Formats: sequence, C-alpha cells, structure tokens
Amino acid sequence: MSTPVIGVVRVLSTTDPDALQAHGRELQAALAVRTIDRCIPDQPHGVHDEPTHRTAAPKVAELAAELVRDGADAVMISCAADPGLAEARAVVDVPVIGAGSATAALAAALGTRVGVLGILDEPPEPYRLALGERIVGTVAPRGVARATELYTPEGAAGSLRASDDLVAAGADVIAFACTGLTSLGLAQQIRDRHGVVVVDPVLAAGHAVCAALGH
Repeated sequence: MSTPVIGVVRVLSTTDPDALQAHGRELQAALAVRTIDRCIPDQPHGVHDEPTHRTAAPKVAELAAELVRDGADAVMISCAADPGLAEARAVVDVPVIGAGSATAALAAALGTRVGVLGILDEPPEPYRLALGERIVGTVAPRGVARATELYTPEGAAGSLRASDDLVAAGADVIAFACTGLTSLGLAQQIRDRHGVVVVDPVLAAGHAVCAALGH
C-alpha cells in the first residue's frame, strides 16, 4: 500500500515554511504519512472568534479542493474550531477531518472529566457538542486570546499553569483546544507534570485520517 498523503490546512497565515510545516512534521513522524501543508490567506492571527471563524470557512473549503487536486488522499483542518468543515466536505470526495471534532471524540473515549485548554474561556463548538457535561473546566493562559500569543515564554508558561487549574478542577483528561499548543510541544510536559491523559489535536486528527484511509 502506498504512503497516504494528507493535505494539512493551516488557518494561521504565514510565509515562514518552518512554521507552516510544523504540524505536517508531527504527522509524518508519528504516523508514517506524507503531507502537503498550506495555509489560508489573510488571517495572520488565525481563528480566534466568530468573525474570524466565519471568514475562514470558505477559504478552508477552497484550499481543501486545491489540496485534493494536488494529490491529497484526505484533508485535515488543523484548527480546534473546525472552520469550514462542512463546506470542505461538500466540495471534495475524500475524507475531511477537523482537529476539534477529532480531539473531542478521543477525549470522550479516554475519560469522564475533561479539562479543555485553549485560547478562549469557552470550549469550541465541537467540544461542547461531543463532551457536554463531561467538561469540568475550560481555561486559557492569562493574557492569551489568539494562537500567536502562545508563542512567547509567557504563553508557554501560562499554558502549563492553566493545566494546573484543570487538574485541580478534577480533570482526568486534558484536551487541547488550539493546535498552536501542538507547536509548543506541551503535551508531554503536561503528562509528566500531572500524570493525566493529554489529547493533542493535530495527532488526534491525524489518527482519524489514518482510520478513514485504512492506514
């Protein structure tokens, strides 16, 4: 069987190839896949509220179609809010997986008390729908409201402190609600710090893609 190709849609616009390919590298290392990594235009701070979510949706669908034309066997939307998921599924005939819904589904399978760690004080819609009352708390690092604000020493340290709050609230699973946390490499640090399960959205979505492709 040939190595599957995942089209990775990044919703944070960047011209930095290292940043653009960060999530693809995680998937390649963990899952033995190839990736095509591209970002939507004109969203330098990604998706962090309803207006940016609404603006991103048609761009995600357009980019998904482009990735499939260029050889992707499946498409992964690397954003916990799943912008453009329904729209992308309507225009391509390959599996399209949103990082948010994949993370929430895996968290539901792994625990009964889920702490949501993201960039907002409320869980994204895919988490609310899948987890409901299993959510024991939703915490954002202090001073962080956009993914780009995670990429500072204060953002990383604040994310670790936020995990402390979720464990104190009784979480037995911490579900990341921003794929920017993947870029920081915090999952293992939190596992080591607290001994809890941590669901990384990029890898959760990648595993879902592989399941859809039989890989």
